[in-house]
This record gives sequence, C-alpha cells and structure tokens, in this order.
Amino acid sequence: MDRLRTLRTFICVAEQASFAEAGRRLGMSPTTVTRTIAALEASLGVQLLMRTTRSVRLTDEGALFLERCRAGLAEIDAAVDSVRGGRSTPRGTLTVTAPVMFGRLHVQPVVVELLRRYPDLQVRLLLLDRVVSLVEEGVDVAVRIAELPDSSLHMLNVGQVRRVLSASPAYLAARGRPTSLVDLRDHDLIWIEDEAGPHRGWGLDEVRRSGRPARLTVNHMDAAIAAAVAGLGVVRTLSYQVTDDVAAGRLEHILSDAAAPALPISLLFQSGRRDHPNVRAFIDAAEQHLQGVPL
Repeated sequence: MDRLRTLRTFICVAEQASFAEAGRRLGMSPTTVTRTIAALEASLGVQLLMRTTRSVRLTDEGALFLERCRAGLAEIDAAVDSVRGGRSTPRGTLTVTAPVMFGRLHVQPVVVELLRRYPDLQVRLLLLDRVVSLVEEGVDVAVRIAELPDSSLHMLNVGQVRRVLSASPAYLAARGRPTSLVDLRDHDLIWIEDEAGPHRGWGLDEVRRSGRPARLTVNHMDAAIAAAVAGLGVVRTLSYQVTDDVAAGRLEHILSDAAAPALPISLLFQSGRRDHPNVRAFIDAAEQHLQGVPL
C-alpha cells in the first residue's frame, strides 16, 4: 500500500503542478510530499519533476511515467471495485476539456446532468480552443473535432460535423446566392483569424487566390456568426455552430452541394481509463446527448 500511496502522491503533484496543493488535497504536509517524491525518484534513478521557485512540471520521463501510473492505478481501482461488489458510482474529480463553443453548447449540458445525478462527483471543465495534453494537464477526457493521428490514447467516435458556408436572408436577397465556390470571389466574406484544423482552406481557396480581402476579420467565432446574422457577408463555420441560427431563419446555408469532408467528434482518454466510473459515466452521458441533437 505504501507504493500505491507514493504513486498517488506523484500523480496528484503532477496534476496540480504544486507540492503544496497536492499536500492540501491529500492531507499531507508539503515537506512529506517533497520527501515522498524525492524517494520515488531516487528509487527509479530518474528525475520525474522539474522544480523551480515558481513552477513544477513533468520531465519527459515523468510524463511517460504519469501515463503508465494513471493507467495502472485505474486497473487496480477497477479490480477493487469489482471485488467490493461492483461499486461504480462516480465520485471525486472528473476533468474534461473541449473546444470553447462546442463545450458551451454540448459538453456543459452533459456535465450539468452528471452533477445532478451524482452528488459525490466534482467536474473541472476546461473550455479551450487549443490542444491540451491529457497527461501534463491532468485531463480525464478530451473532446476533439478533427481527424486525429494514431497515438497511445484511446479514442471513441461520438459524431461528426462539417464545414458549412452561411449568410443572412437579407444579405442573399441583396447580393444574390452564389452557385459555386468560385462565386465567393464576388461576395463579402467574414474570416476567422488563425483558424486551425484540417480542411482550413475549404471554400476560401479561390477567394484567397483572387487576392480579394475579407470584408471583416475577427478572432472569435461568436463574433463572426453575429456579423453574418447582421448581414455583413458570408461566414464559414462548423455545422453545429450555426444550427440554432439556421433553424430560426437568421442564417441560410449556401453551396450545400459542395460539402466539405466530415470531421469526426471524438472522445480521447488514456489507456485503462475507460472503465473508471467517472470516465464511463461521462462517455455514456455524452453519447446519449449527442445522439439527440442536430450537429
């Protein structure tokens, strides 16, 4: 049990990036936490954590060791639960990350439902439009919208979206409806700065080659959609981002026959974590939610 306690201490320090915070969460003094990690590193002959006066971060060896520790302890916890009679009620902290807009629209409702259902569960929801390292940032489940490379992470596909072009009825009435991607060179466009991800050029390559500048360039999707609703031009988004505006008649899809390749919505988690009660509960709730909403 001492070895398990040591490994759990290491995991907590890595996730919190702080000896003091790990000690507070574990009911240990910072000195005891420091000595525990030092003894672990001495026994392994490897430095797992880089310490400075302002930060604690994983070394490359530490990141690999953390991934293996979390997977191994998840297996042990699952075995203990099965011996105790299958107790599998979610409890403790679940950390989830998702893109900002998708997280607000489709992940937060899942979190709210889980918190209502499981009173001993706490959720840390990170809405970020950047790729998050599950190991370094202590994430249990990551929601990604992209074609993903092979990795040591486990992946579950839970849906798909497409890039779409939309404009307001008033704009289309005034400027006409484009019938091909080439026609976009004669329309006002609303561009998103630093758009990342696959197929980033779809629908706009012809315009960029023509040298025609965007009528409006913004750095946030919400602002771009609002500008399109106001009639300023054509905006390119992911389909889920304008579902409500299209349903309400504020926007209309254009060039539907020139559909972009589908992008999968995936849940990523570390090996051995899928059967953890918290992760399993989130996966089940997310699958149920996404099956019932238009994307």
